Amino acid sequence: MENDLISAAGLIHIIEESRQTALKKVNEELIKMYWKVGEFLSKEIEHTSYGDAYIDEISREIQEAFPGIKGFNRRGLYRMKKFYETYKDNEIVTPLVTQISWTNHLLIMSGCKTDEEREFYIRLCIKENYSKRQLERQLDSGYYERYMLSKDNLLPESVKKLGENPFLDSYVMEFLNLPNEFHENDLRKALIKNMKDFILELGKDFTFIDEEYKVQVGGDDFRIDLLFYHRGLQCLVAIELKIGKFKPEYISKLDFYLEALDRQVKKENENPSVGLLLCAAKNDEVVEYAMSRTMSPMLVSQYQLQLPDKAILEKKLQQLVNIPRIAE
Repeated sequence: MENDLISAAGLIHIIEESRQTALKKVNEELIKMYWKVGEFLSKEIEHTSYGDAYIDEISREIQEAFPGIKGFNRRGLYRMKKFYETYKDNEIVTPLVTQISWTNHLLIMSGCKTDEEREFYIRLCIKENYSKRQLERQLDSGYYERYMLSKDNLLPESVKKLGENPFLDSYVMEFLNLPNEFHENDLRKALIKNMKDFILELGKDFTFIDEEYKVQVGGDDFRIDLLFYHRGLQCLVAIELKIGKFKPEYISKLDFYLEALDRQVKKENENPSVGLLLCAAKNDEVVEYAMSRTMSPMLVSQYQLQLPDKAILEKKLQQLVNIPRIAE
């Protein structure tokens, strides 16, 4: 009986894998068709003065040729035209467009203002395999702006070697629905309860291991708020939660936890553990002073419990971009 179950599991895996491959192929062909339609319309409209009337006529003829077909009304045709015109001159993005769904393309085109932002979300959708809801949430939370504002953070060498920073300077956790007053224990429990959404915010390379993870030193028990493993960094990630403003003494405690993890838990083939302090607020100068002499790989980020004002994030990013660089 057990062997039969194992065989069935293998067959289910084969069927599921084949179905996913077929769906990807269907999506690829669909996006190619929308691209070609958009290209056709873009070039044809250049040579006609009819504008909307031309699009209306095209839509009517398509409906007559394919009764009941969806997405080819005037609005849909203009979207395909915009899709083609948005990416036709972008040699970097053009090869990527067939790898995400049309729904996600529509969200990106309507929610992004620059080529850089659109490319960022396309690559993120490919990497993280976002659903519509997940992408909407990232757009609403200003994930692009928060990521870009985190790029110049001082990073541990082990994180720099990854080539990209998997940690943000600020995390948005609007999904927790915490009361106005709460304790660190309430924050931890809320994150555990909403782990799927928390992983979406952290990134899918983070794998949750345990809460209040126990390490024993000198006969005493110590508990790490949250312990994760990061696939890209190939290391344990200890997260400590603070409901108030960052204090320098938090560094020594996290440093202690990382040392215990590296001595007792880390495997030989894994990299040194990384620590992340999540605080309700922080002063960057105080953080820099506090971390200037520590050798442990750790970062300090702040969290907020409401969706941020994207206009403020955009303004901060613009200010960062416009800061004059000192010539080396």
